Amino acid sequence: MSELSFEQMLEDSVKTIRNGEIVQGTVIDVKEDEIILNIGYKADGIITKNEYSNDASLVLTDAVHVGDTMEAKVLKVNDGEGQVTLTYKRLAAEKGNKRLEEAFENQEVLKAPVSQVLDGGLCVNVDEARVFIPASLVSDTYEKDLSKYADQEIEFVITEFNPRRRRIIGNRKQLLLAEKAEKQKELMEKIHVGDTVEGVVKNVTDFGAFVDLGGADGLLHISEMSWGRVENPKKVFTVGEKLKVLIKDINGDKIALSLKFPEENPWLTAAEKFAVGNVVKGKVARMTDFGAFVELAPGVDALLHVSQISREHVAKPADVLSIGQEIEAKVVDFNGEDKKISLSMKALEAPAAEEATEE
Repeated sequence: MSELSFEQMLEDSVKTIRNGEIVQGTVIDVKEDEIILNIGYKADGIITKNEYSNDASLVLTDAVHVGDTMEAKVLKVNDGEGQVTLTYKRLAAEKGNKRLEEAFENQEVLKAPVSQVLDGGLCVNVDEARVFIPASLVSDTYEKDLSKYADQEIEFVITEFNPRRRRIIGNRKQLLLAEKAEKQKELMEKIHVGDTVEGVVKNVTDFGAFVDLGGADGLLHISEMSWGRVENPKKVFTVGEKLKVLIKDINGDKIALSLKFPEENPWLTAAEKFAVGNVVKGKVARMTDFGAFVELAPGVDALLHVSQISREHVAKPADVLSIGQEIEAKVVDFNGEDKKISLSMKALEAPAAEEATEE
């Protein structure tokens, strides 16, 4: 048998491969930029780093080791140097697309790390198949900066699958809304008007604060923040602050909250503290042409009529008083039912005989 015919027989005994065929091989060498596979063919198979993964930061020598077995797809049987060019990532992407198609049809929840943050959304890879999550579908609230999601593992569903157009759309917002709706349902079933619950301040506006009750947000209106007056909610509450609040009203999915707990109502003890004849101290809270309103305690205001400011003639309260000024006066009338108290500074100035006559 001639040497030529022996070589020919040996070559014929080795399997033949074609472009597009899936082959299995054993890693015989790993370099910085390529993997060399023994695929049982007369030539070794080569997988470049670019054909192994889309991750540019990947260290090939850390990911693959000599002796590993792996499947790959044939790109070119002879690359011009007698070697077979293979791709691992394209085969993985095909498998990933199949996986995504099944998840799309079954509305399965997938979980994958964010591989790239773009201006318009996030990219995640499922078995080398790329899924794009638009910014509008990342969260149930608007988020200007998506950088916090970099490398974070997130859950999503596939809501659009069109691999031919390279359009595979993921949706995280849908899951968040469904979870929120379930939590809201659970919360609404267990809370009642009059309950005291704990929440966290989520947002503060000029008219009130929104408090997360663990399933739904409740509104703490500025008028319900204190028995006294609150001029600016932003100076009283901070986002993230924990609060114990009273459920004042529930109307559909709207929850009204209050910090004016009935047992702390200052008018419960007002009759004793501010009885007629008592001399009290307070701060001028606001003024009109006919008098000044004096805060005796948070939630308890009294009227100091302009005629009761002084024995001398006072045209307007603002002529002799200022907002925030502390004054001392005598209670001359108390009406607990209508929550009205009248004060007199003049009564403290008048001589004893004149005061007795007036009384």
